[in-house]
Amino acid sequence: MPSTSSPKPGILDGVRVLDFTAMMSGPYATRLMADLGAEVIKIEPPEGDHIRSRPPQREGHSTYFAQLNCGKKSLALDLKKSAAVALVKQLVVTADVVVENYRPGVMQRLGLDYATLSALNPRLVYCSISGFGQTGDWAGRSAYAPVLHAGSGYDLANLDYQDGIARPLKNGIFIADVLGGSLAFGAIQSALLRAARTGQGDQVDLSLMDAMLGMLVYECQEAQFPAGRRRPLYQPTRARDGFVLIAPVSQNNFEALARTCGHAEWIADPRFATIHAREHHWGELMALLDDWAATRSAAECEALMNAGGVPCSRYFSVREAMQLPPIAARGVMQTIHDGAGAFQVPNPAFRFQHSAAHARDSVAELGADGPALLRALGLRDADIDALCAQGALHLGMAAAHG
Repeated sequence: MPSTSSPKPGILDGVRVLDFTAMMSGPYATRLMADLGAEVIKIEPPEGDHIRSRPPQREGHSTYFAQLNCGKKSLALDLKKSAAVALVKQLVVTADVVVENYRPGVMQRLGLDYATLSALNPRLVYCSISGFGQTGDWAGRSAYAPVLHAGSGYDLANLDYQDGIARPLKNGIFIADVLGGSLAFGAIQSALLRAARTGQGDQVDLSLMDAMLGMLVYECQEAQFPAGRRRPLYQPTRARDGFVLIAPVSQNNFEALARTCGHAEWIADPRFATIHAREHHWGELMALLDDWAATRSAAECEALMNAGGVPCSRYFSVREAMQLPPIAARGVMQTIHDGAGAFQVPNPAFRFQHSAAHARDSVAELGADGPALLRALGLRDADIDALCAQGALHLGMAAAHG
């Protein structure tokens, strides 16, 4: 089970990341790097990442922010000040990675674009995350996850799978951000490997729109070669006290399902005997499953199907899923602390045999790491005071009184 005091080294121990990202997609990518041991320095505006003020909150501390940013350091700079930009350039010489998710063109206007920074550090891996890429007619568009869900075709594709619904569904789960952040994380690792092999860094241009289209595997192909009819989908089966999802994905699964339901005659029924036949009589099969489950609890249905070798799960809330036995056994949820106390965040979905990959138990207050980071660059306390007086550097309450 992962531990915040794991004796294993992190694969990214010694890697320094300058994180100019906010909201979700970029912080998700850099949080994964922090989980692997990277030193991630979150460079925030004086007011901090907007997510710091978003609920869920306790005593003014956002656990939403903390899940995305645990394990990182915080340096608060006003990048409109030339002295702050000069500090960033000093840090870049010591860094391995820069990640930013400003609108395209912002970093160039600040003098912090890839061409400028790679001249200072040729090994630098520079990742830009945006809605539609760094170039092109749409590059400057605002691109929040719900906008990308609509624009990529995802929402209408999902609507096409529904029955009796005429309007695209609302979605509060930001798929584009998490997917894009995950792909950015992977791309950065590939570029770091190139830097290790050749001494030359690279620029990563990650488009969230591209990520969404890449996720729509079947849908992209069906758009080019229409199937002629909608493919059948597994759907909730109503049990006595809830729902289960039963997914007989193979012929063997279906035959096991028929036997588990006490209806072995379904196996030879012309409506269901083959995958092709079942596709044409899908509604009838789903109705029979509803009949079978109606007198049983969801837990009983799940247990019977799994015992019979049929893929099946009850529908759980997120709260319930966080407490499931396999989640506990695998150590998925990690307890960390912020200024308001303990709470849980998910660890990365991957594990290594010889290296640590887990959420780190620290959530930095805004600007808290500024003095230590700048002293390491050779600045004296008088220099730091002068930067604060100029408005280039902002110290959090803890740092200001440290």
